[in-house]
Amino acid sequence: MKGFIIKEFYHIFRDVRTMVILFGMPVVQVLIFGFAISTEIKDAEIAILDYSKDQLSLELSNKIISSEYFLLNENLTDESQIETAFKAGHIKEVIIIGDNFSKRLEKENDASIHIIADASDPNTANLLTNYTTGIIQNFMIEKLGTAGLPIRINPEYKMLFNPELKSVFMFVPGVITILLMLVSAMMTSISIAREKELGTMEVLLVSPLKPFQIVVGKVIPYVVLSFINAITILLMAFFVFGMPFQGSLVLLLAETMLFIVMALSLGILISTVAKNQQIAMMMSMFALMLPAILLSGFIYPIENMPMVLQWLCNIMPTKWFIIIVKDIMLKGVGMAYIWEETLIIAGMTILFIGLSVRKFKIRLE
Repeated sequence: MKGFIIKEFYHIFRDVRTMVILFGMPVVQVLIFGFAISTEIKDAEIAILDYSKDQLSLELSNKIISSEYFLLNENLTDESQIETAFKAGHIKEVIIIGDNFSKRLEKENDASIHIIADASDPNTANLLTNYTTGIIQNFMIEKLGTAGLPIRINPEYKMLFNPELKSVFMFVPGVITILLMLVSAMMTSISIAREKELGTMEVLLVSPLKPFQIVVGKVIPYVVLSFINAITILLMAFFVFGMPFQGSLVLLLAETMLFIVMALSLGILISTVAKNQQIAMMMSMFALMLPAILLSGFIYPIENMPMVLQWLCNIMPTKWFIIIVKDIMLKGVGMAYIWEETLIIAGMTILFIGLSVRKFKIRLE
């Protein structure tokens, strides 16, 4: 019995994949969960429109920017720039300070500040407006409370793209993305591995088909089926959950098709690396499921994460597709605003297809 146990330890230590599963996966999952899961907001980019530009309004702006919650992205000069700034996707909130801010406080003991938030993510919008209100109240106490006057600064709120703050508007784009990513990638990740297990790989090897043709032939059926799945999800989002379609439906379907091809290409790449279906399934689940959910900005804001995880978020295709879906469905933007995200997904698609063909050629030898 003792010899058998020692032999089993040797067997485990010699298997690299088993060691990775035993010790690598728990460490990675603890790090991702520990750093990615946070309900706080830090370094959210905002814009300020200060019509007054007096000493008191500048002090208030500096008070807001100097906090750990906000970063100044842009100083606006006119309200017509607000919608464009939000559609560009770089800012989460706009703070508008009206004319004669100091004089109104001195003469009328009252002043209003308008806070406009991007409510396509209602949880983030609520947190940002609460943070802003708290900072304004602290500023009022520090600067004006000693005068003994009933001075008030009343923030007025406006939520763009989701006035009712429906959480379903945040979850539907994320669910669409995660489902298409996992289902499409996992369906193809076992395809080539299944050919090797069933012994039909030899038939493909002696056929006149080139590696690129075999890979494309594997992908096309899943493209059609996944696109039908995507249309079903979008119809349910519209009729069941009441998701708006502010933008072009044709553009949304085209972007969805591109994302499906990218996910299927990633699945093919996994299947060319894996030796059997079990390994292919494990790789697709481990490499896609948790990162796709936690590092895509679907549930937890990316701005909260350490810089290393923010870099990892940038290589997650789900992050870019969630941005595209939200911008088209909720903000009604066109290609002029989402061309960068589209190019990133297209580049990933080309990369995955190229690597799949390269790995397949190695296996043909």
